[in-house]
Amino acid sequence: MIIRSKAPLRLGLAGGGSDVSPYSDLYGGNVLNATINLAAYCSIEPLNRPVMRVNAADAGIRKEVSLGTGPVNSGALLIDGVYNRVTRDFGPIPAAGFAITTYNDAPAGSGLGTSSTMVVCILKCFAEWMGIPLGDYELARLAYEIERKDLLLAGGKQDQYAAAFGGFNFMEFLPSDMVIVNPLRVKDWIIEELEASMLLYFTGRSRSSAAIISEQQKATRSGASEAVEAMHRIKQSAIDMKLALLKGDMARFAAILGQAWEDKKKMAGAITNPMIQEAFDTAMAAGAISGKVSGAGGGGFMMLMVPPEHRVAVIEALSKLPGKVVPFQFTEKGAVAWKL
Repeated sequence: MIIRSKAPLRLGLAGGGSDVSPYSDLYGGNVLNATINLAAYCSIEPLNRPVMRVNAADAGIRKEVSLGTGPVNSGALLIDGVYNRVTRDFGPIPAAGFAITTYNDAPAGSGLGTSSTMVVCILKCFAEWMGIPLGDYELARLAYEIERKDLLLAGGKQDQYAAAFGGFNFMEFLPSDMVIVNPLRVKDWIIEELEASMLLYFTGRSRSSAAIISEQQKATRSGASEAVEAMHRIKQSAIDMKLALLKGDMARFAAILGQAWEDKKKMAGAITNPMIQEAFDTAMAAGAISGKVSGAGGGGFMMLMVPPEHRVAVIEALSKLPGKVVPFQFTEKGAVAWKL
């Protein structure tokens, strides 16, 4: 028997950062995001020996460790975190041991929620294997606790819920880690127009979001007025963009995206850099009208709004830089798992 799972990566369209504590605890957060056809993958194969054989291709880790009664430490942080939490909360695995393989369509630090999506994906695979009845909210909440509380990895809450639910979602983040996910019924022609009008450009450089998020959290705790006011506007941008999206108002959508990027840059110094600015300048000169970096910033993927008439020109201009344009489509499905 082999158990497999898959969870989609997401584009953070608006409101990103307002889902990060302490801002979400103090003021509440709003985020608009959508999943795309890039994903995280996990496979588990039961073994008759008490070992965990790890092949974390996304992290470059291949290792075999013995399984006993205590927690494991293979060096594959996300796999270890999920295994240790699942066996603590739900009991032993239904085999002596297992082999686990994980990989991702996008590199870590790409701004598409790769780490959180991978935790959801691994957790979904264990839940399928062990018969743990986790709904979308339970899956996302447990993945969040594993990543943020067990492993103490800095970040927000949107990625886990995007991976679990899939599709276009408007999310509300309230005190005490309460989350409300509002799935949006976006008309097909609007999704088609958005796909025709958006380019996903990988800068060629991944980044660690932890330092950027830490600076953002520090600004919120200190009450730095410019940073907090900028985050208020970022939060409001999710509400405004939701309305533009549902109406199919691409001009308004693009304008909100661009203004949200200007506000985002006020949250931490490392959010932008000369490499990112060069890509923006190149795209705008060729016909793009707005854009932002997905995720915390500093590198990874950029979303660019481009009138379809200028799409080829922008792609050709960006092809002269070190990064690359990555084709994508929006997808409706959240995390899934199955057995062979």
